[in-house]
Amino acid sequence: MAQLAQSITPVDAVVSRMRALDATLPERDGVAVFNRVYLAVTEEVDRHLDAGAFPDPEAAITLDVRFAERYLRVAEQGCPPACWRPLLQFRRHPGVRPLQFALAGINAHIGHDLALAVVDACRTLGCEPADLEDEFDRVGDLLISMEERIREDLMPGPDLLQIADPLTHLLGSWSLERARDATWSAARALWALRGLPDLAEEFCDRLDAAVGFAGRMLLTPLPD
Repeated sequence: MAQLAQSITPVDAVVSRMRALDATLPERDGVAVFNRVYLAVTEEVDRHLDAGAFPDPEAAITLDVRFAERYLRVAEQGCPPACWRPLLQFRRHPGVRPLQFALAGINAHIGHDLALAVVDACRTLGCEPADLEDEFDRVGDLLISMEERIREDLMPGPDLLQIADPLTHLLGSWSLERARDATWSAARALWALRGLPDLAEEFCDRLDAAVGFAGRMLLTPLPD
């Protein structure tokens, strides 16, 4: 795929939509918390694209935009798949901490949306998932590098350590790296099932439900 000149890309349009959401959502809203995290990640991807860090920028842009569009449809239009419903239902719950909102959104987006976005990108580009593996890994590496910073920024301080104990236990059961690995397997399975639409739909439904269940656990309200 041809190298793209440095210019305004579809990723810039995605960033603009996320910034518009950030300006309209209440700061403590659960979707707003995730949106700020995702905006930071997408801006980082955009900087890497501008710096020529992706060997195949067309593939990276296509995957990134197809991925983001799945979240933006939920945030802007509603009608969410099952994986997003816990976050939307608990977005204003006073017993749910910002870090829980952030990781529940990441869980839904990585665990479900990313697998479907890989398939979307393959169809758009006329390629196989293996052709996108480098771009998938590079975006995933950016997410993982930011995960610790996200936890540090949103975790209660040392003076709240006693209160944070159940939060630490709850969130320690979820791993972005494991979720990313499972997503890659799911994307390859969905691609293999593309000629069997009934089975592909059943697989998607079960993936959606399983990711939604994990999200509901991440959003367990905690005592003050």
